[in-house]
Amino acid sequence: MMPKSVISFPQPPPPSLPGELSPSCRRQTPARALGMLLLPLLVLAAACSHGQAQALLKQSLASVTKRQTTTAWIECIVEGISDFQSAYIHWYRHIPSKAPERILYIGSGAASYDDNAYRSKYSSSKKGTNVCTFSVNNINPNDEGTYYCAYWHTWIKYFGTGTKLIVSNKGNSPPANSEILQKKHENQITYVCLIEKFYPEVIRVTWTDGENKEITDNVVKGDTWKPTREDEYSIGSWLTVPVENKDKNYYCNYEHESQQRSLPTQDSSKTALQEEDCSTYPGNTTVFNRDHLMHRTAYLVYIVLLLKSSMYYLIVLFFIYRMWASTKHQGKKA
Repeated sequence: MMPKSVISFPQPPPPSLPGELSPSCRRQTPARALGMLLLPLLVLAAACSHGQAQALLKQSLASVTKRQTTTAWIECIVEGISDFQSAYIHWYRHIPSKAPERILYIGSGAASYDDNAYRSKYSSSKKGTNVCTFSVNNINPNDEGTYYCAYWHTWIKYFGTGTKLIVSNKGNSPPANSEILQKKHENQITYVCLIEKFYPEVIRVTWTDGENKEITDNVVKGDTWKPTREDEYSIGSWLTVPVENKDKNYYCNYEHESQQRSLPTQDSSKTALQEEDCSTYPGNTTVFNRDHLMHRTAYLVYIVLLLKSSMYYLIVLFFIYRMWASTKHQGKKA
């Protein structure tokens, strides 16, 4: 649960109610009278909800990797707030093992801190018409965590997308390979966006259509994995569409602190969709990589067989133990 703020925002005045009901109102049923009293509140709530839906906070980077003793900068882009300079923007830090903690908030003046000890560590300022910056000074491993910007509109809190601060001497590295693979099966087409060998592991992957609208239906995002012992991570995301949409272009967009890129599902150099044979051609980013999936499938089969053999081994040991215990018990009786 988010910690409660000590800032009190002006609340909208309650709807004014008449001091005395007219004779016609007295003759109304209690349910009808209650409905008339609640109507102004519902109108007010709808108006507030309409205004709140306009607020949007986005942190431009999913992660920031910095060396010790340096300064990390995080940006929050605020949209849908008419008077940005006077609006209160809050900054929180979240560590997985702890509850989110508010560090400071900033309005039209200087930042206000929840703890005076934070003044030398954190700072915040506003730039232009919609950007709020937050800095962590002289960082060390204890400063690692995910930092969120937030905006409060009456009783509703809006949070940014979050930026994870990683303290490392390695820096960041962009994906060594990114491609879209595809597989046609019956009346569907599955596009696999494969992004390989990047650092750090924090990455945002989304799908959009030709009109740059985000697609959320029939999308599956996998977890990041480390295919080697080195600090290099990979991730895959799947989009499934009807086969009649084979000529439409979709885009796999990824945001990493080292690079942002958008990959199209349709390759302009190819005029036909690859069929079930899933052949692989050099430079083709829209065909299904058979060798890659065969390797993954073989690995999963190996794991399953290993687990089954372990279960059989335990069962055999159990029966051997039962037989040994039974023989030993009979020997004692003799």
